Amino acid sequence: MTEHGKLARVPLRDLDVAEQVAVVPSSAGIGPGKRVTLNFALYLANGRLIDGNLGKAPVSFVFGDGSLLPGFERALQGLGAGAQLDVLIPAADAFGSVNEDNQQRYPRFQFPPDLALSENLLVEFTDAAGYQQAGRVVSIGARYVEIDFNHPLAGRDIRFIAEVHEVAPHAD
Repeated sequence: MTEHGKLARVPLRDLDVAEQVAVVPSSAGIGPGKRVTLNFALYLANGRLIDGNLGKAPVSFVFGDGSLLPGFERALQGLGAGAQLDVLIPAADAFGSVNEDNQQRYPRFQFPPDLALSENLLVEFTDAAGYQQAGRVVSIGARYVEIDFNHPLAGRDIRFIAEVHEVAPHAD
């Protein structure tokens, strides 16, 4: 979710949610095709805020449109207006586990000579089909550069807090 009230689409597999606290289920609650208005916060397990809009204007989205990861949707499903949610979503159910196959090594000569390589630099790669993927520089050697294509939050448990303000039918 961004400051502009839109939710980023990050497609992953169907996931499970670990624990729900202060959940108020409702038959008129959140489900496919409903417009949901809420405030939220995402925290790392160490308490560091990743993203959120608590204390700011709420965001709205259509549930099931691909705006949220399935693990986050599953945590919200069935909640009604006025519900508060505080759930710890395990790494595998949030942004995925770290996949060792997503860590690649490239010859240094393949990078533009004017690119100032540094650790943690995000570099945009484009494959033959035109698909773009960002990778983070992990290490720079004399001959090779190691790139990590895992999501930056892969391998991390996420605390998801939400305050549901409104659940309404979506008008196309």
